[in-house]
Amino acid sequence: MFGSFLKRLSEPAPVPLNDDDARLALTALLVRVARTDGDYAPEEKDRIDRITAARYGLSPFEASELRQHAETLEAEAPDTVVFTEAIKQAVDYDNRLGVVEALWQVALADGERDADEDALLRLVVKFLGVSDMDSARARQRMAGTA
Repeated sequence: MFGSFLKRLSEPAPVPLNDDDARLALTALLVRVARTDGDYAPEEKDRIDRITAARYGLSPFEASELRQHAETLEAEAPDTVVFTEAIKQAVDYDNRLGVVEALWQVALADGERDADEDALLRLVVKFLGVSDMDSARARQRMAGTA
């Protein structure tokens, strides 16, 4: 279903994403983080829906539909680098900080810090070109919203 999208993302010189594709890539990355600990909890799905609704001005139905498409894309995608590279190219640094905050919100949505989620987030933050210090600050800010 998303083969051509994934192929475009993994090309040696990918074309910058349009807004819809950037939304899908970011949402798929949120899904990947949520699934990392092997427990894709309803709280995490709800948090993803709320993040995408607020970030993109979507209705609850539209946010849920976007998440469902992102779940399929995430399951078909070979690795996390595909999403992070696409987002890094499409989004400026300040907005990538917002992406990192969203990722921390999802990781913390179930009320637990998981070593696998932490490891994935460290990797994603590096690939997004966000500093460890900025990521730590984002995590601290988001810990109060989880």
